[in-house]
Amino acid sequence: MDILIKAGQLILALAILVTVHEFGHYLAARLFKTRVEKFYLFFNPWFSIYKKKIGETEWGLGWLPLGGYVKISGMVDESMDTEQLKQEPQPWEFRSKPAWQRLIIMLGGIIVNLLVGFLIYIMILWVYGKTYVVSENPENGVVVGEVLQKYGFQTGDQILKMGGKDLVSMDNVGKSIMLRGERNFEVKRQDGSIETIVLPEDVEYEIFQTEGMSTVNHRLKAKIGTVIDTLEAGKKGLKKGDIVLSANGNAVVFWDELTTQIKSRKNQELTLTVLRDGLTKDFTLNIDSTGIIGVGVSDDLSYHGLRKEKTDYTFSAAIGSGISLGLLTLSDYTSQLKFIFTKKGALGLGGFAAIGNMFNAEWIWADFWAMTAFLSFILAVMNLLPIPALDGGHVLFLLVEMVIRRPLPQRFLEFAQMFGVILLLSLMLYANGLDILRGLGLWK
Repeated sequence: MDILIKAGQLILALAILVTVHEFGHYLAARLFKTRVEKFYLFFNPWFSIYKKKIGETEWGLGWLPLGGYVKISGMVDESMDTEQLKQEPQPWEFRSKPAWQRLIIMLGGIIVNLLVGFLIYIMILWVYGKTYVVSENPENGVVVGEVLQKYGFQTGDQILKMGGKDLVSMDNVGKSIMLRGERNFEVKRQDGSIETIVLPEDVEYEIFQTEGMSTVNHRLKAKIGTVIDTLEAGKKGLKKGDIVLSANGNAVVFWDELTTQIKSRKNQELTLTVLRDGLTKDFTLNIDSTGIIGVGVSDDLSYHGLRKEKTDYTFSAAIGSGISLGLLTLSDYTSQLKFIFTKKGALGLGGFAAIGNMFNAEWIWADFWAMTAFLSFILAVMNLLPIPALDGGHVLFLLVEMVIRRPLPQRFLEFAQMFGVILLLSLMLYANGLDILRGLGLWK
């Protein structure tokens, strides 16, 4: 059921975003009296689910949900239909328009995706407000990865200030380190002492290579929230709600202490003592070489000493705050692209399954719209990349044309388009192939 809910959200979000993207091209083309022959949601090789011609445009629904397209007269696009280009240019064709008009037509989809992203963030703040997690028991502190420990952080620290400002919520500390260049922190140790920590400039690459994007989090208590029946914990009888008291006789209070004990007992037995319904129970588990026993931490915030706070916005206040949130999200995403050029980043690429897993397993509209806004920005940025067959490739060639003051050779544009299509298909196969390997348990 979780898979169906995620898939449904992904398909709906893509349907919305592809439609508005292509409508941006359509509106810009019609603004300059350029004929649009086809407007399709999803691709339609061999046949269409639905099509109807209205005026000069065939409107349709394809069967292959990998995107969508508009076919503009007199333009070399992914259809590679060049027959009309053998005829004399007509006034309604793309190739007959001035370069600046063609540039706006090609940027139309990107511009609309950006505008839609900002609009969704504005509406989210106005309708749902902004929710963030705060700590009622700050003495629990944070749990940090090995890299941050190397540079002075300790698990159990309370982060008092970030960048010289008082820290209200932990929600964005990891992003601030990894994507926003934040390096200055003031922490309170468990013994009450106050220390200042300054991280090195390129620490985000070191963290990404060893730990991924998650580097600092709330320190959660050792209460089990999920149990996978087919793995060791489920087979031996552990249940949701069990509170772990000790592991092999070593006292356990926090989840990181439990995971440390599990990892230290790979290929060995581990005895857990848990509290269930007021009674203590012992369970002996066989830990394999992966150190995975099939349990997840409880999402009961109050038990962990955490609570949610909400800020409500009037419509006028949501406009400014929504734009600011959108700009910050867009900046975070573009900053994150630098990790693609690392070995771990290239091997961590994902396709539709990876994108689908970004959605919540429950259909919560606030979360759905937040993810849709984020994907709208992703679609805008990806389409702006200077790769032939993407909008950014057309934009690049048009900019070159405007500089040299003459069109690029038609044969070159056709070759570039074909190369871009092959490149994009190869990247799609690679990313979705990694998804399949992960699903089969053959790739982490």
